[in-house]
Amino acid sequence: MGEQAGGVRIAAEGLGIKGPRGWAVRGISFDAGPGAVVAVEGPSGSGRTCLLLALTGRMKVAEGTASVGDARLPKQMAAVRGISALAHVPGVTDLDPALTVGEHLRERALLQQRFGASLRGLLRPRGERAAEAGQRVDAALEAVRLDLEALPKGPRTAVRDLERLEALRLSVALTLVGGPRLLGIDDTDLKLADGEREEVWTLLRSLAEAGTTVVAVCSEAPEGAVKVSTAQSREEPPAEDESDRADQANRADQADQADQADQGEEKADALAETGRA
Repeated sequence: MGEQAGGVRIAAEGLGIKGPRGWAVRGISFDAGPGAVVAVEGPSGSGRTCLLLALTGRMKVAEGTASVGDARLPKQMAAVRGISALAHVPGVTDLDPALTVGEHLRERALLQQRFGASLRGLLRPRGERAAEAGQRVDAALEAVRLDLEALPKGPRTAVRDLERLEALRLSVALTLVGGPRLLGIDDTDLKLADGEREEVWTLLRSLAEAGTTVVAVCSEAPEGAVKVSTAQSREEPPAEDESDRADQANRADQADQADQADQGEEKADALAETGRA
């Protein structure tokens, strides 16, 4: 099966993930084409987030195999991280409640401007790179249907003042600035009314139709999604430990930059430009 522009095919065979307290999930098998919506369904504590982190290269696979595009798990985790992004994952991608929506977006645009370009792109004038990063932000906001002017204080609205659905849209928009081919999103339907849940799935379907493969954790999969259940994937399931999974995910992201020590100083400069350093 060939891949469409942007999205990636995901396939798993007998996938198992083991943590410090035993198996998180086992025996996960599915096949989803490029631009699909994969709904990881199950009760809280059934290993849903662990599976999400594994499929995006942030948690090690203990048994079985999976392919994400041309990359294979567990051997090519870094390659999978390079084409994927996470949104709305507690302990991993938390928004800063004290910052405004505009500050979050400016920070993301600056980081994209510095780190998201190819070597040839880095040689372009700073103004051109800044304009392109700004265009990416505008496109991301349009894709998630987040109207900044409709917020209580516009772009100056603090994250703590956002409704849950607005915060979810912002989290997804920040990931889209980097143009991921695979988007992983956690807790898509937590504490949302029925109408809001349908809005989320409409959003995720639109992203998939535009070419980004989506893996979304939920309590109940919607119609038309590739359903992957964690409810019966292991015996006597221990509850997920948020600190353990967040630590593994953060270590995975840090590993990508281990051989680029000079980028730490550049990132600090980017954060300083948004008043966050």
